[in-house]
Amino acid sequence: MYTCNVNDSEGKEIIPGYRGRFVHSENMTLAYWNITAGAALPEHTHPHEQVVNVIEGTMELTVEGEVYQLGEGSVLVIPGGVPHAGKSITRCRVIDVFFPVREDYQ
Repeated sequence: MYTCNVNDSEGKEIIPGYRGRFVHSENMTLAYWNITAGAALPEHTHPHEQVVNVIEGTMELTVEGEVYQLGEGSVLVIPGGVPHAGKSITRCRVIDVFFPVREDYQ
């Protein structure tokens, strides 16, 4: 067990417009995203189950060709291995949970 404050990290930009701060447990990764308005997330897949929680702003996520409009309080669960893409409509703050751990975010 441990505790930390994600505000102590400046984070890192994973792709243009997506700056993340990450907390890793033995089994999961928690990602705190600050996303600039208009930032695009290209279609991709990964083996991790992903739970997307929009804290602030509006974004559009496309999962297996279906478009979802997400705003404050919206949650979307994306199974591992499923193609998805997105774009922010406004500046967004999003918390993602990934299972298992995202080694590429460490």
